Amino acid sequence: MSNHFTGLSLGPPLGDQRLDLCDLYAFGVPGSPQRTVLILNANPNADALHPHAVYRLNIDNDGDYLTDIAFSWVFAPPGPDGAQTFSVLKATGRAARDPDAVGDRIVEGAGVSFGPRAEFVTAGDTKIFAGSRSDAFYFDYDGVQNLFDTSGGRNFTAPHLGGTSPWTGVDSNAEANVFSMAIELPTAELTPSPELHVWGRCSVWADGELLHVDRAGHPSVSSFFNTDETKEEYNASEPVNDRARWTDQFVHLLGHTGGYTPDEAIAALDEHGLLPDVLRFDPARPAAYPNGRMFTEDVINIRVAFLTKNEAPPTGLSPHTDTLGSFPYLGNPHQR
Repeated sequence: MSNHFTGLSLGPPLGDQRLDLCDLYAFGVPGSPQRTVLILNANPNADALHPHAVYRLNIDNDGDYLTDIAFSWVFAPPGPDGAQTFSVLKATGRAARDPDAVGDRIVEGAGVSFGPRAEFVTAGDTKIFAGSRSDAFYFDYDGVQNLFDTSGGRNFTAPHLGGTSPWTGVDSNAEANVFSMAIELPTAELTPSPELHVWGRCSVWADGELLHVDRAGHPSVSSFFNTDETKEEYNASEPVNDRARWTDQFVHLLGHTGGYTPDEAIAALDEHGLLPDVLRFDPARPAAYPNGRMFTEDVINIRVAFLTKNEAPPTGLSPHTDTLGSFPYLGNPHQR
């Protein structure tokens, strides 16, 4: 849950865990690089999703940071027994920039998978999933708080470096579940040229208006770089505007956490490609963050090293071992 663990006091969007986007993954199918997998996780409670929300994977394939392909998941209200159904719509071209769930309905009324094993649907040569899974994100929550002193809901500040390591060695997510939305399809349908830019979006209807309440791109960027005062605006904003709107704030934070000069901070942000906040993936190259993202990368270690200019010690945690070798790839949910 790399976009969920934040020590900020803001909490989940609108106080509703169902609207909370957690992690975004992009990688090629093992042994079949001509197929691509995209996964958007939400709701760390791993129960039914919001029936008035649109959960969307946005894909820019021509480098202008505007959506060219959109896959939107929408959910029916859960029944008395907690069961829920979902539909998925695919939009392309200018229609993909409509924030609502529009386009061709490629899944209609399929059952959400809440059982011990994944149940997914196929639409032609595309596989589609929605349901509870084991969360692959691993992190040391107490260690992050030790390093940055986020107690009391404070925003991230200058790290405590030197002396005793901040890390506890405990994976706070070892038995966590998450709600996952996954799609596997031929890479050619995404028409990368050569790179894809992918980001997640959660929007919800309220009083006749579709509100953008969360977004997901690079792991943990929103959590670390935002403040209580700006996170709602950040979640509602679009990647195409990121550099103009958020560069100064990101530069300011890097001055606190790593002693970066403004020029050093801008150079580092450009080198790591953090603005716009989209996950970049060139399917012709092996997936490993920051080229896409798989389940094995210690993204908190990567992010903390970046923030502290490589002064923080490594976290020492290991990837989860319950991921699957086939769709939907995330492991079966932990039983409560």
